[in-house]
Amino acid sequence: QVQLIISGGGLVQPGGSLRLSCANSGGTFSRHTVGWFRQAPGKDREFVAAFRWGEGSTHYTDSVKGRFTLSRDRAKNTVHLQMNSLMPEDTAVYYCAASNSRLIVSSLRDRANYDHWGQGTQVTVSS
Repeated sequence: QVQLIISGGGLVQPGGSLRLSCANSGGTFSRHTVGWFRQAPGKDREFVAAFRWGEGSTHYTDSVKGRFTLSRDRAKNTVHLQMNSLMPEDTAVYYCAASNSRLIVSSLRDRANYDHWGQGTQVTVSS
């Protein structure tokens, strides 16, 4: 069972940092891929980053490379998204999602490949 609970988010000034967390309250991650997506007002939901739990590999969209970092807490079945150097264009509702199986790299960006979704959390970057 996968039940995703997101925590974190909020209002931060440009250049600031936030950490989002995605916990699986329904069980244990194993071969899952955990993805982060975001949706800004009037825009489609877009891929941000993904963590392939089995091998611990991380993948990022170009616009967040060097600023966002994924990590995990095995004991808590949680994936963290550390967001640094935030910019106003990072403002969006952020979602985490999990697939039931390991996704290949070419499939990470397609939200249709994810089976479970968290509730979303607002991130606002503004002065």
